[in-house]
This record gives sequence, C-alpha cells and structure tokens, in this order.
Amino acid sequence: MKKLIYILVFPFLILSCKDIPEQERGIPGPEKVEKKKPKANIDSIANHLNEKGYQTFTNKEGDSTYLMQQYYMVFLKKGENRSQDSTEAANLQKEHLAYLSRMAQEGYASLIGPFGDDGDIRGIAVYNTATQQEADSLAKQDPMVKAGRLKVEVHPWWTAKGGKLD
Repeated sequence: MKKLIYILVFPFLILSCKDIPEQERGIPGPEKVEKKKPKANIDSIANHLNEKGYQTFTNKEGDSTYLMQQYYMVFLKKGENRSQDSTEAANLQKEHLAYLSRMAQEGYASLIGPFGDDGDIRGIAVYNTATQQEADSLAKQDPMVKAGRLKVEVHPWWTAKGGKLD
C-alpha cells in the first residue's frame, strides 16, 4: 500500500515543483531585487542626541554630510599601585576585562583595547556618554583603577557617527 502511494504521489510532487513564472508569483526573483539602504535623517538623529545632552554638529564634504558626535577618549595609564602579586594582578585583570565588556554591552564604551607596547599608556576606551564627567566616573569604576593599578585621563574626541575601522 505504501509503495502504491509513493508511486502515485511522487510524480505529482515532482511535476508540481516546476518553476513558477514571475507573473504568476507576483514577486520579483532575487536577481531583480535591489539592496536598498534606509536613509537616515541626520537632523532627527542629531536632535535626538542633543535632547539627551550629547554634543553634535554636521560636516558637509562634497555631496556627503557627516554627523559628528563628541565621544570621550579614556587613556588607561599605569597607576601608582602596581605591587599586587601575580594572583591578585590576574584576578584584577579578569575583573577589568569583565567590566570593560559590560561597558561595551551596555553601550557606554564603543572602542576598547590595549596598546602593544609597555609604555605608560596601557590602553584606551572610547566612551559614548553625554558628558566628560560621566565618562570619567564610569572609567574610575574599573576594578583596575579602583585598585590603583591603572589611572585614567579623559579627553573629548570628535568622530563621525557610525564610523568604523576597516
């Protein structure tokens, strides 16, 4: 009985799977669909940010207009208290990385990373906050800073909103 069903149904399935012409489907095939990027209204984004206390301005270059936003570049520098033993330093490093990860996940930090040399400046964090005081306060909550192993230096920094590293 099963074989009979397969013999009768299988050819029907194969025939019904033929290409359906576009005019019958009512939608264009993938080769005819254009990728359309939504156009962001720079003025509305700027107004929204300004209402929240962020500093912005627009910069026009040729036929492109860039929304510039003020961020805060936090330099993580060697602190005065670097006398922790290796176990304590490793625990602080673990807490430090977890804290910076949380800042990124919560949207406060946009760019974070260490420098590749052994200089006084150990790394940076770019904070996306409305004020320098807020960036400074968040940076000082880092467990490495609290322990004195790092200290922070905060500077305002302007860049195009939505910019990226290539």
